[in-house]
Amino acid sequence: MSRGYVIILHVMLVFIDDSGDAGFKFDKGSTSFFVIACVIFDDDLEALKVKVAIKELKRDLSFPDSVEFKFHKSQENIRKAFLEAVNKYSYRVRAIVVDKSKIRSNELKHNKNSFYSYVIKLVLQNNNNTIINAKIRIDGSGDRTFKKSFLSYLRKHLNSKQKRVMKNCRLVDSKSDELIQLADMIAGTIRRSYDTAKAGTHASPYKKIIKKHIEDEWEFK
Repeated sequence: MSRGYVIILHVMLVFIDDSGDAGFKFDKGSTSFFVIACVIFDDDLEALKVKVAIKELKRDLSFPDSVEFKFHKSQENIRKAFLEAVNKYSYRVRAIVVDKSKIRSNELKHNKNSFYSYVIKLVLQNNNNTIINAKIRIDGSGDRTFKKSFLSYLRKHLNSKQKRVMKNCRLVDSKSDELIQLADMIAGTIRRSYDTAKAGTHASPYKKIIKKHIEDEWEFK
C-alpha cells in the first residue's frame, strides 16, 4: 500500500509601493525624498495572516471593508495602530531612499515614468540575493502602454540565465489589496523619518515600531 505525500511549496511574495512623488519642481511642492519600499514575505501563509490582521483592524476601528489605509491620509493614532497590528508577523523590508536633489540625469529629472521605473529596478536589482523567483505586486496605475513597457523593462533587467529575481510581476490596485496598503504605510513611515520639516515627535515613533523588520534601507544619492 503506497502512501501519499503532500508537498507544500512556499512562494516568496513581494509587495511594493512608494512615498513621495517623482517630480523635481521643488519650488512648486515636489518632495525632497522619494522612497520605494518592498515588503517581502518568505512564506505565503504569513502574508495571509497579515492580510487578515489588517482586515480585523478595519473592523476594530469600525471602518468599512472598502477603506484603504494610506500613510499620508491617516492620523497619527491610525498609523501607530496599523503598524502595531502587523508588527508580530514575519516579513522583511528592503527600501531605497532617494534624495532627489542629488539626481543629475536629465532623463530621470524630466520623465517621471523613467525615474519611477529606474528606482524600482534599483531596489529589486540590488537585493543582495534576498529576493529570488518572487511573485511581485506593485501599486500601479497609468495607461496600458506604460504598464506594458514597465513590466518588460523590469523583466529585462531583473531576470537572466544566472539570476532570476521575479517569477512574475503585476500592477495591482491598492484599494483592493491590503498588502499593498502595508507597503504604502511602510514607505510613508520611512520617508517621514527623512522629512526634517516634520521630524521629532512625528518621525521616530512610527519607524521605531517597524525597525526590526527593516533588512536594508539604502540611501541612494
